[in-house]
Amino acid sequence: MKAHEGKVNVALVQMSCTAEKEPNVAKAVRRIGEAAAAGAQIVCLQELFPGHYPCQSEDHARFAEAEPIPGPATEAISKAAKDNKVVVVGSFFERRTAGLYHNTAVVFDVDGSHAGVYRKMHIPDDPLFYEKFYFTPGDLGFKAIDTKYGRIGVCVCWDQWYPEAARLTSLAGAQILFYPTAIGWQAPEKAVYGASQHNAWETMMRSHAIANGLFVAAVNRVGTEGAIEFWGASFVADPYGNLVHRATHDKEETPIVECDLGLIDVARTHWPFLRDRRIDAYGDLTKRYID
Repeated sequence: MKAHEGKVNVALVQMSCTAEKEPNVAKAVRRIGEAAAAGAQIVCLQELFPGHYPCQSEDHARFAEAEPIPGPATEAISKAAKDNKVVVVGSFFERRTAGLYHNTAVVFDVDGSHAGVYRKMHIPDDPLFYEKFYFTPGDLGFKAIDTKYGRIGVCVCWDQWYPEAARLTSLAGAQILFYPTAIGWQAPEKAVYGASQHNAWETMMRSHAIANGLFVAAVNRVGTEGAIEFWGASFVADPYGNLVHRATHDKEETPIVECDLGLIDVARTHWPFLRDRRIDAYGDLTKRYID
């Protein structure tokens, strides 16, 4: 394990996207360079950053947007990581083989190598988020990935709502848990439910930071695509759940947030939740429901 005890600068690339892939990839590469020049050591991109969020309808034509890994988009981000000597978390529409597609995150180390891959485990099927049509559930499990700047975990968007995912990633040794995200408001709901929807999203992930004693970083997109107004508000929470930084709801930003990884041991020794877990009593968690 490459546990890193010092301070690490984390950049959150919150951006809007076009329907064309090349401008989005070029923008991401540019933002990685700008973040590195400003002192970032780990840079996280939002969910499926190379294009518009593809799952607002069930459209077979959109499978053409997927790429193998490695592929052109991953190679561009790999080069950006290497050129700027930063760790990068990228999120991609993966074509694994004919008829088999995943929502996949790749962690690139400072030399551009693929330090690790995570395939989104929890796949939603909600209005305008028809991901089950496109993505096969992940089969790589929850993991922590060694990089130059410590062990990082990655889950993706809908995984945010599952404490089991955060716990297992933490138990694998993650110090920072990243959530590349594409979540937003639907116009008919925003006036009544918008504030509570955003609050629930943020609160859930801040609770993961507290329960597991680690940093949590969520990176969301901004702008309106189709019927979704993505709400931005990318943030970092510390191991006590404190909000270290929150981006705006409606602007492109690349905030750089200092994470003192030494706080992890402080938090876990003062709030020893991992010590006091009753692992002998949790077997029923593997059941769908206890009848």
